[in-house]
Amino acid sequence: MHYIIPKEELRFSETTFRFQGGEYGGVAGSFIWVCMPPGQGSKLHRHPYQEVFVLQEGQVTFTIGDTRREISAGNVVVAPANTPHKFTNTGTEPLQMISFHPSSHFIQEYLE
Repeated sequence: MHYIIPKEELRFSETTFRFQGGEYGGVAGSFIWVCMPPGQGSKLHRHPYQEVFVLQEGQVTFTIGDTRREISAGNVVVAPANTPHKFTNTGTEPLQMISFHPSSHFIQEYLE
């Protein structure tokens, strides 16, 4: 079976859209589609699996473990499994980014 899912059906919050593969025929992956204004971001958290971020538009500052880096669009960032991480849109334009989770559902522990 195939699915065509309008973006709006995936709305999770004002700034994010969430696809959990387990809800769509047991797909073994999930993602968060981030559309975030300047100054906003995520809280410190971790997952028992790697998270892969694809930066499409904007400027973002990532904290991954003890490392803090400013990254621009056109780059991919990988947060290792079980490593605390967070991000903030530190640019002047909206941040467009997709984060991939190799799991049929999100497993996330907030640390702040």
